[in-house]
Amino acid sequence: MSGAAVLDWMVQDGKRLGNCRHDHPFAVLGPQPSEQEWTVRIWMPEADKVTVLLSDQEVATSTPNHPWIFEVPTKSYPGNEYRVRVERGGSTHEQHDPWAFRDEWIGEMDRYLFAEGNHHHIWERMGAHFTQLNGIAGVMFCLWAPNALSASILGDLNSWDGRHHPMQKRLGGIWELFIPGLDIGALYKYEIRSQEGHCYQKADPYGFHHEVRPNNSSIVAQLGGYSWSDASWMQDRDDRNVLEQPISVYEMHLGSWIHASVDEPWIQPDGQPRTPVPAADMKPGARLLTYAELADRLIPYVKKRGFTHVELMPITEHPFDGSWGYQVTGWYAPTSRYGTPDEFRAFIDRCHAENIGVIIDWVPGHFPKDAHGLAFFDGTHLYEHNDPRIGEHKEWGTLIFNYGRNEVRNFLVANLVFWFEQFHIDGIRVDAVASMLYRDYLRPDGEWLPNEHGGRENTEAVKFLQQANHVLFEHFPGALSIAEESTTWPMVTKPTDIGGLGFNLKWNMGWMHDILDYFELDPWFRQFHQNNITFSIWYTYTENFMLALSHDEVVHGKSHLLHKMPGEDWQKYAGIRALLAYMWTHPGKKTIFMGMEFGQRMEWNVWGDLEWDLLNYKPHKGIQHLVDDLNVLYKTQPALWRDDFDQFGFQWIDCSDNRQSIISFMRRDRSSGTWLVVVANFTPQSHSNYRIGVPLEGFYKEIFNTDAAQYGGSNLGNMGGKFTNASHIHNYDDSLDLCLPPLSLVVFKHDPKHNLSELSE
Repeated sequence: MSGAAVLDWMVQDGKRLGNCRHDHPFAVLGPQPSEQEWTVRIWMPEADKVTVLLSDQEVATSTPNHPWIFEVPTKSYPGNEYRVRVERGGSTHEQHDPWAFRDEWIGEMDRYLFAEGNHHHIWERMGAHFTQLNGIAGVMFCLWAPNALSASILGDLNSWDGRHHPMQKRLGGIWELFIPGLDIGALYKYEIRSQEGHCYQKADPYGFHHEVRPNNSSIVAQLGGYSWSDASWMQDRDDRNVLEQPISVYEMHLGSWIHASVDEPWIQPDGQPRTPVPAADMKPGARLLTYAELADRLIPYVKKRGFTHVELMPITEHPFDGSWGYQVTGWYAPTSRYGTPDEFRAFIDRCHAENIGVIIDWVPGHFPKDAHGLAFFDGTHLYEHNDPRIGEHKEWGTLIFNYGRNEVRNFLVANLVFWFEQFHIDGIRVDAVASMLYRDYLRPDGEWLPNEHGGRENTEAVKFLQQANHVLFEHFPGALSIAEESTTWPMVTKPTDIGGLGFNLKWNMGWMHDILDYFELDPWFRQFHQNNITFSIWYTYTENFMLALSHDEVVHGKSHLLHKMPGEDWQKYAGIRALLAYMWTHPGKKTIFMGMEFGQRMEWNVWGDLEWDLLNYKPHKGIQHLVDDLNVLYKTQPALWRDDFDQFGFQWIDCSDNRQSIISFMRRDRSSGTWLVVVANFTPQSHSNYRIGVPLEGFYKEIFNTDAAQYGGSNLGNMGGKFTNASHIHNYDDSLDLCLPPLSLVVFKHDPKHNLSELSE
């Protein structure tokens, strides 16, 4: 190439770099072969003077081709150890040259697996990684933006000017740049230019830490530095069949469980105070608790209540408090509202130390349109479908992932592995699964596209969910994967190798709606709706169900659980006690939302905290005591959980006494041969002599009664238990003559060793 041609080429490259339109800066910058053996080119916009510091000399540069491209010839290859002294605007600093670090960060196998959709640890390559290259510390940035014209790093290091640090485009639409000297804690974004020249400033899709809203930059964070102490918990979890364990979940929103005062210092783990997180819509003088403070206050509370797990509404970074976390922008980062990623790890570590599992809400069904997020990421519909008939939830104002694109599916599947591996979570509850499964979900005719077979099923989403669950259980066999799925889609909790979606639990939305509808009725009318409380047994063994009374049932004018109950206050309190006890004795794992455990009166408000002052009143304290004892009963009686998903575990005694709104049934445990008798009276009318049949004669000990005085009840009961009579009823030769309190549930356990002398004592 002639000298004139080289000059013209360099001028054009300089213009492209200066206009943020260069996709291959390594072809121009850094050590380049030349007629004089090597030329080092430094890209330094608006610099006054640049000096290259080689191992044996300092060499002044010249700018023969472009005023921002500083050049120096050298006879030998300088590697990437040389430094650069820059004088700009009266200040001087020294640095290594980013374009001297030319080796590819993401390898051929990484690219292959990512393009195939099967790189389960892609976050170890993508994102911003503090590392060392050839002994020099810095941050390696790696970004997927295949349709971008150019990509640059923005940050405090370059005054947020995208001209300073253009990235190198690699195969597969991946962009890389190593910036030596950059450290953990640095703020950054990506500036992406579309083919049409439009400029977008984006947070890192794989960012591990982000600023507190309303700011939205990503923050360089270190992975792998936390020292875990839960090895035995993790081993035990993955060695056992989770479905044959008691599971009682406390669902909660960290930001509205309880608040601290702004006058209370927010102390970091190193003992240094930190500025409280502002939240304009919270009550005056209040602030959010930190992860460390939540560990101190929440974990003892959940342990005392007896729950086996805590479920956190989405903990991933999100820009708007009012979304409750369901509009995610930082998929690989716990929200900074409450502290740092390592502080969240410490929270989970302490949960495990107290034998409490951690479930997080995972939201792969949609994402928001915020400018710094995934929407129109590289100037094209990269993460979402380009047709709004399949790519947008108009009612929610969000976009839908393109599950048919391998790299997008990989982003989500790897994200699942990330949370289990990096944060040791124990389960996920997948939000709004129905919205993923059906193309016509919340869409009128003419505003949705049929699938390739002409149907309404979203086959791409089905394959994604199957892949996600298959990969999850391949890596973490003791995990929980819970579907919030509100339709009759078949085989939600069946294995993927037989065509199921692969979840191991599904929220029983039918039971939830039926039971709430029933309890909202005046007790006199309940006789006409007995089916509401019995119908669930007809289908309870078609899936592995979890019974859930969630946050969705106590917002938007629905009233909190207590105020769904009709009648006077005593009836409301008795009704909620009976409802919770029926839930705990019905087949299926359990989830309730925070505040239900003590009878919260007001609807849940994301800006407030729970009505803790209600615990100053005996009826509310009684409900809390009831929940404590329900969890003790539940965990100590395997008949209530071991055979949840085996028809042997449940047997009706009588489900047809609708005139008196009474049901009776047995819960059984095959392995130990023990079983319980449960009798529920769902009217305010007590019964002094109510007879039910039982399969075995002898003594039946009353082990639980929701009408007990300590729960706020009238203290009617059976004096500790009853002996059977030889009186045939309900197809059994023996029966019990029971006292049934009003609006109550009573549990009995057959005690073959009990005798009359023990009863008299």
